[in-house]
Amino acid sequence: MRPTLKEFRKKALANPDVAQEYKKLLPAYSLRKQLIKLRKDAGLTQEELATILHTQKSNISRLENVNSKSSPRLSTIEEYAQAVGYSMRINFIPQHNEIT
Repeated sequence: MRPTLKEFRKKALANPDVAQEYKKLLPAYSLRKQLIKLRKDAGLTQEELATILHTQKSNISRLENVNSKSSPRLSTIEEYAQAVGYSMRINFIPQHNEIT
């Protein structure tokens, strides 16, 4: 029987190298997941959001893509948040906190 995703993640994160890389990538993944959720909660497609932001759907897709190698500018994320009815707040968390 194949392990569940939760079991696989737990086993993978037991490896210190994997856990370190995971921790490094977590903010980018979290941001992109939040952007997608906000857009969907606003009832907007990527195309509709692109129209509001005067850009192309491909730019929205790239912004939301968890595998994207590019880092969006803070102003781009702020515009995205405003377009879906949100403002933005940035929090800083001490590095000694564990992965949640």
